[in-house]
Amino acid sequence: MRFVQVDGVRVSTIGLGCWQFGSSDWGYGDEYARHEAGAIVNRALDLGINLVDTAEIYAYGRSERIVGEAIRGRRGDVFLATKLFPLLPLPAVVEHRAQASARRLGVDAIDLYQVHWPNPVVPNGPTMEGMRRAVDKGVVRHVGVSNFSLARWADAERQLGRPVISNQVQYSLVQRKPERDLLPYAQRSGRLVIAYSPLAQGLLSGRYDGATPLRGWVRRTNPLFLPENIARAGELIDALRDVAARRGATAAQVALAWVIRRPNVVAIPGASSVSQLESNVAAAELELSDDDDARLTAAADRFKPRKGPSTLPGMARAVVRR
Repeated sequence: MRFVQVDGVRVSTIGLGCWQFGSSDWGYGDEYARHEAGAIVNRALDLGINLVDTAEIYAYGRSERIVGEAIRGRRGDVFLATKLFPLLPLPAVVEHRAQASARRLGVDAIDLYQVHWPNPVVPNGPTMEGMRRAVDKGVVRHVGVSNFSLARWADAERQLGRPVISNQVQYSLVQRKPERDLLPYAQRSGRLVIAYSPLAQGLLSGRYDGATPLRGWVRRTNPLFLPENIARAGELIDALRDVAARRGATAAQVALAWVIRRPNVVAIPGASSVSQLESNVAAAELELSDDDDARLTAAADRFKPRKGPSTLPGMARAVVRR
C-alpha cells in the first residue's frame, strides 16, 4: 500500500467507502450487511488500508455501527472518517451529531469529520463553529468537507480558523470536474481530495453491457448506465482493457490507478465482496506510464454521455424493470 501525507495525516491511497453497508440503495441485502461487510473491513485493514469512510446518513447510522463493530480491537489501524448530514447544521447540533457518530462507531474521537454537502441556506460559519467545538472537546481530530466548491471549501477553512484538510468529491475518468480547480488547490495548499465513485459506480469495470438488470436504485437512477451511454463509453472501456492486458491487471484496477496517480488524491471505492476489495487494493501498486495515462485521458475526453431530462424515460424503465 502507498500513502499520501497532508498536514500530519497519513492515509492510504486506496481507502474503503462504506455507503453500501446496511443500505438498501445498492441491493446487496441483509446477509451482506451482517457478515460480508465486517469481513471486508477487516481484510482491508490486513492489506494496509487505513482510510475507512462512512456517514451518519448511510442506512441511517447502520453503516457506522457496522464499521464500529468491525474495527473493535483494531482502532490503531484505522484513520476513521464519517460525515455530518447538514440538516440544520448549527453549532450545538453539529457538536451533538459528532458525539452521536462517535458512539455508533464505538470510538472516543473521529479522525476526520466531514460536512457531507454544503447547506444551501445555512452559511459555513455556524457549521464550522460546531466543528471547532467538537475539535476543542476532542471528539473530532480533523475537519473535512464533501461536495464543496473551491470557494466554499476555502471559506470553510477561514470560518474554522484551522485547516479543512480534505474535500470528498466524485472523481473518475468520467467525472473530471475536480481537475478544474480542486486538484490544483489541494496540490499547492497541502490538502487532500478524496475521490468517491472512482469507478463511476462500476461502469469503468467494464462489467455492464446495457442488457444486464441493475441491482439497487443507485445504478438504476444513474444515467451513465443507460444502454446508450454504456455504448458511448465503449472506446474508454476498450482503452482500459487494453492497458490492463498489457499490465496484467483488470480494467477496474487501471481506472483506480489513473485516479490515484494524481498528486494529493486518494480513492475510496466500495466493495461488494472480500475478493473485490483485494482487487481494489492491488491497484495501489499498479504503475501506469505517461503514455498509458495520456491514452486513457484522451479516451475519457471523447466520452460524451447523454445527460439531462432526455435520460429520464430510460431511467424510469430501469426502475420498473427492477
